Amino acid sequence: MANQRRCPECGKKMKQQFIGLYHCKCGVSYLKGTGYFQRTPDMVFALERRKTGNKVKQVPIIRYRTED
Repeated sequence: MANQRRCPECGKKMKQQFIGLYHCKCGVSYLKGTGYFQRTPDMVFALERRKTGNKVKQVPIIRYRTED
């Protein structure tokens, strides 16, 4: 079985939303390359297509809502 991510705050298993992006119920997330961070209500998680050579890969990114 794959290596399960554990939350540093509560110790529970984190759920995978995208490849490299995990969430916990207590409000902590993990993003590959960024590490652990606390979620805020204005965060939106999305997949962005990036071209690397001949391949097109989808990578998770964090966008922020703006109040208009």
